Amino acid sequence: MARQPLFAGSLTAFGLAIAAVSAVLDQAVKLWLVYGFDLGGRGVVSLTPFLDLVLAWNTGISYGLFPQDGPVGQWVLLALKAAAVVLLWIWLARSSSRLTALALGLIIGGAIGNAIDRLHWPGVMDFALFHVSFGGVRYNWYVFNLADTAIVAGVIGLLYESLLGDGAAKAPRSRP
Repeated sequence: MARQPLFAGSLTAFGLAIAAVSAVLDQAVKLWLVYGFDLGGRGVVSLTPFLDLVLAWNTGISYGLFPQDGPVGQWVLLALKAAAVVLLWIWLARSSSRLTALALGLIIGGAIGNAIDRLHWPGVMDFALFHVSFGGVRYNWYVFNLADTAIVAGVIGLLYESLLGDGAAKAPRSRP
């Protein structure tokens, strides 16, 4: 039996193309917001009654956990992200479902987009803030970016595939 290459499979090119598009779009939007739109100089920009553009630098991981102000901590976070991308790429190489490949591509692209931020900015650039007000009290969601959105969409795709997809153990079965 022939052994499958570690980083290549039938859907690897598709998943990596999704990753590349996700990372490029993320970086293009961030660069435009900083240099074209001057989000830093504008402060809070209200787009809708529930969505603002704000400039925030996340030096930690998701939700700002474990902030790292020094270079050693930033490099540790980059190394962890690189290891995660390698493991996700191996999973991608073994995937047989286009949805799984799409989802993994989104996650990989989002991780790469946020990793690029750490290489040239003080942290990950976040800019979208959802909020809602009830009874005079404003509730804010965390500030996020396009890469975060790609990661969340990828996780939702993987959850769908594992819980309801054709090969899922608990997938609803149609009756004959």
